[in-house]
Amino acid sequence: MATLPDSLFGEPSAAERTTAPKSNTSHPPNSDLNKVSIEKLILALHNAHTRERALQLLSQNRSRSDDLAVLIWHSFGTMFTLLKEIMEIYPSLSKPDLTERASIRVCNALALLQCVASHPETRVPFMKAKIPLYLYPFLNTTIKEKPHEYLRLTSLGVIGALVKVDDKEVIYFLLKTEIVPYCLRCMDVGKGLSKTVSTFILQKILMDEEGLRYCCLVADRFFAITSALETMMEKISEEPSQRLLKHIVRCYLKLSESPRACPGLAKLLPRMLNDSAFTDLLRDDPTVMSSFQQLLRNVHENRLRENEDEYGTPKTVQAAAAATTAGRYCLFWTFPFKLSSRFKKASGR
Repeated sequence: MATLPDSLFGEPSAAERTTAPKSNTSHPPNSDLNKVSIEKLILALHNAHTRERALQLLSQNRSRSDDLAVLIWHSFGTMFTLLKEIMEIYPSLSKPDLTERASIRVCNALALLQCVASHPETRVPFMKAKIPLYLYPFLNTTIKEKPHEYLRLTSLGVIGALVKVDDKEVIYFLLKTEIVPYCLRCMDVGKGLSKTVSTFILQKILMDEEGLRYCCLVADRFFAITSALETMMEKISEEPSQRLLKHIVRCYLKLSESPRACPGLAKLLPRMLNDSAFTDLLRDDPTVMSSFQQLLRNVHENRLRENEDEYGTPKTVQAAAAATTAGRYCLFWTFPFKLSSRFKKASGR
């Protein structure tokens, strides 16, 4: 009877390799992988000696096969192999000495997951299997070194591929798994492209009715979002980014459409949005410029509503009317006393 391996989740030990029967499947060496088909590259993922090179080639040639996502999802053990690659780097995430080679290897695995997340046939099964949860540790890191940034950005790319197609089920899944705090973390510690992708994900969440309600339901959550957006506005003043500014404007616009959030937003909207340096970045895109103007209108109309009573009368006019009425009220009561004093003088009393 064959001896079982010590762990079903690891590579076989040296003793197991010597006693195990040889497989009939031959794996080409790394030098020959450039010439093999996509199907054979997927098979090469199952061999520890060819896995790194196969990951690299599959990641580079994702556009060669429209069915790559389907092949990855349905081929036996491939998704397990990709997740195994991802989980093996978890212990290194808290260390600043994570090597660039190890990071790129995992990024190649993440790129294949992005392929699966973006395919219409595999996107929903990918989400229902809760595969995105394996990416959240990469979004939670605060280390800003380049290897960590690679992992952060590629993981955001997988989530971005999920939200690119408007699907309420995807938004509900992301809200349920608390993606918003991870996006805010990436907006804070990530570099330019990571900030852009994480803001795009937040924008797609806000564009959904349930996502907007979620973001505005709790005051702390709303203030955390507006604070992160304002911080990025300050970064843009130092390093202008048209793409990032577009996503920020759209996030503010969706927040302004919430009756619950707009009153607070009117007080928290950064004044630098009115700076000509920012508006000049938007002039090339009429759609975003229109969104920006609509944002200002929403905030202005909310301020007007706050200054009106329930009948639509401006509170300033109402206050003036109240002052006039009070004056008349005073005259009404003082006039008889003045008249009576004059009457007393006239009568000699």
